[in-house]
Amino acid sequence: MTIADVKKSTDQRMHKSIETLKADLAKVRTGRAHVGMLDHIMVDYYGNPTQLTQVANVTLVDARTLGVQPWEKKMVSVVEKAIRDADLGLNPSTQGDLIRVPTPALTEERRKEMVKLVKSEAEDAKIAIRNIRRDANENFKKLLKDKDCSEDDERRAQDDIQKLTDKFVAEIDKLVVDKEKEVLTV
Repeated sequence: MTIADVKKSTDQRMHKSIETLKADLAKVRTGRAHVGMLDHIMVDYYGNPTQLTQVANVTLVDARTLGVQPWEKKMVSVVEKAIRDADLGLNPSTQGDLIRVPTPALTEERRKEMVKLVKSEAEDAKIAIRNIRRDANENFKKLLKDKDCSEDDERRAQDDIQKLTDKFVAEIDKLVVDKEKEVLTV
């Protein structure tokens, strides 16, 4: 493994951490309905846990209401139960074979809880980024120990990884500020 390989691998792992954070932040509920709210819900489909989006069509009825239409009529009650049990504070109601999922307005207290959740997710992402930096630095030290690079190269590589870390931490901070603004907007 060379310094370039370590840098490339570190960059890829940090990008994956950012993508994971974006996915986690998308699950955090804001005052508006969006089809991604139900992406992580699992439904019992013939004994197998299956994603809701694999057994039903999720659409936006209006700004505060989602429509969930299972592809099989007998899945309506199973899907409705899965949404109710998902602990999202949603109370679906069935109208024929369409499940309407109104999203209640968030209270000020609930909004503050959501902001805390967003900050917690961001802190987890920052920890992941720092752990990736630590792994890269350990790889550089190993390369130096094995005499595969010079001390100057190792020092420069560590500086580059630190700049990369700073860039990704700044990106996390930006994502958090944007999500906070979205959550606190009434």
